[in-house]
Parts: sequence; structure tokens; C-alpha cells
Amino acid sequence: MIHHLKGKLVEKNPTHIIVECAGVGYFVNISLHTFSKLTDSENISIFTHLQVKEDSHTLFGFAEKSEREIFRLLLSVSGIGSSTARTMLSSLSPAQIRDAIASGDAATIQSIKGIGTKTAQRVILDLRDKILKVYDIDEVSTSANNTNKEEALSALEVLGFARRSAEKVVDKVLRQDSSLSVENIIKLALKNL
Repeated sequence: MIHHLKGKLVEKNPTHIIVECAGVGYFVNISLHTFSKLTDSENISIFTHLQVKEDSHTLFGFAEKSEREIFRLLLSVSGIGSSTARTMLSSLSPAQIRDAIASGDAATIQSIKGIGTKTAQRVILDLRDKILKVYDIDEVSTSANNTNKEEALSALEVLGFARRSAEKVVDKVLRQDSSLSVENIIKLALKNL
């Protein structure tokens, strides 16, 4: 298993990079999240996951260990392959995926292209306990966060805003600070609606 690569960045694209280590060039598939984290400096260090199949050996690279952990957890879900997991990490940050799974937020997971209702529910069902245990997340805080979100959305609906557009803004506000009170969520959401 190749744990990480440390070498010269030869090529950088949104979907892959080429890293030269001791004269050998490694083609490494990456997510948009990793692409955004990589600097244009010549020497880089990247965490990797090697996927071995009958017909191929594919190397995936991650700027952070946490992203690799989420990737590996996603691969453990039936029906999610490496390309789907990479798409998920390109659409949302590892922290957003982790929080959506921990709080049972299927809507956020479904917002990723190619993820339907059943797949989103399977991801939450299969990974929620692991995420709560591995990241030591308190279930009470995620459910309190969900309650605050619902109360804020109800208030915004009463004020005449469409639920769908209000939910996008509230989710954005909560990504920045998940510990906000209902009043503060509403105030910040109103500034962005």
C-alpha cells in the first residue's frame, strides 16, 4: 500500500496530478477539494489510497488525511465506487460530508450530482455510527443543530421566503458556524436572502 507521496509536482489538473518521486512519475487522481488545497509549489506531499482491481491499479491523492478517511468510509458503502466518492468530495468538503452524515441530512448528500434518495439514505445508514464514533461527535449537538435549522426555516417561511431557497441559505450559514442560535441563523440568513 502506498501511504503518501513526497516529490515534485510535474502537472496539476482539476482531476489529476503527476508527482515525480525519485525519477518515477505517479499519475494521481484527485478531487476538486484537493485541487483547491494544492499550492503551485514545486515540492508537495500528498496522502494516497491505492485501489487494486483485476484490470487496474488506481492511485487517489488527498491533501488532508481527513479527506482520505472520508473517501475510504464512502468506499465501504455498497453502491459507491471510487468515482462516486471522488465526485462527492469534489462537490462538498470532507467536513460537510461528515456533518451531513452525522446529522442525518440526506438533502445535502442528495444535492451531489448522481446521488439519489436511496443512495443518500444508505450512506447515512451505513456510516452514521462510524462517523459519530471516529470523529467523537455528540449526537445531541447534531440534533440540536437540526432543530435550530428547522425552527429557522419555519420562521423564514412565515416571513414569506420559499423553503427551498431559504434552506440553501440556512445551510450555508450553518456551514460557517454550526453553533448559532435560531435568532442568529435567521438574522444571517436574512442578510443573504
